[in-house]
Amino acid sequence: MSTTPQADEPSPAQHAETSGRPDRRERRTPRRPASSLAERWTVIDGVDVFYRESLQNPDAPVMVHLHGFGLSGRYLLPTAERLSDEFHTFVPDLPGFGLSWRAPRALDMPGLAHAAAAFLDDRGIERATLVGNSMGCPLITEFAYLYPERIERAILVSPAGGPFNQPLLGAMSQIARDGTREPNRMLKVVVPDYLRFGIPSTFRMFRALTRYPTLERLLALQTPTLIVVGDRDPLMPPPSVVREIAAKTKNDSAVLVMIEGAAHAINFSHPDELAHVIRLFTEDRPIVDDPDSPGLARVVEIHRGTPRPPAGE
Repeated sequence: MSTTPQADEPSPAQHAETSGRPDRRERRTPRRPASSLAERWTVIDGVDVFYRESLQNPDAPVMVHLHGFGLSGRYLLPTAERLSDEFHTFVPDLPGFGLSWRAPRALDMPGLAHAAAAFLDDRGIERATLVGNSMGCPLITEFAYLYPERIERAILVSPAGGPFNQPLLGAMSQIARDGTREPNRMLKVVVPDYLRFGIPSTFRMFRALTRYPTLERLLALQTPTLIVVGDRDPLMPPPSVVREIAAKTKNDSAVLVMIEGAAHAINFSHPDELAHVIRLFTEDRPIVDDPDSPGLARVVEIHRGTPRPPAGE
């Protein structure tokens, strides 16, 4: 449930407080809206944060989409838009990413989780479903660890950050291979984000990810959890290994789904299939392929905890 206040403008005192920071810069809202969502700014812990929000259903259940490593929330918009009729939707650029300003100190996973919680507080949101891609997934597991009472459901799309993505050169190679499997139009979205994020931030963020107990937190999740992977994702282990990991979880409300034909950025490349899967999961319905969207991609459920009805029933 949310009671969203108006987007905040920083006070003169806040401007004075931050004007001496080396990263101080003017707010730069995109010249043209990237989606149907409203584009707004607010101030969180003294940091100017850019976010997008759906306006049509302010009393609907809240869904927050959290981006991956080095990126803004812009590449998440295709899926977020498709769900904005059913959910009060937010897509923030976390501090240090996208158009948002940097925090005084670089944020690690707990720091980003605190920033996400502060964003919810700022928007008057008590509880939300969180949808993450790549680095956004360990961020969600840390949020669930720190604030279990504030997460309705966890939706982890292409979770990354574990041993399979180490060392850094190996991860860079995986990202390069993934780039050849994503739609060409994604380059115009992610290249400016990576350039803005910068090389020093990349090394700091990767170090924070390697120190974070990704697998431990994932296996410890107890909130209703949907994990979505693509069978062409070079940043994920083979499907057989993914199944083995899923089988180790004690989360009886976990569901693992594969989208055949998808690589890593499923939120951008396969928004119809992903939105369909998310709708079924949030309605506690079996996960099945969408008969109204025939094509090369196919949805396959490969693991389910015991309490929910098995697929096909």
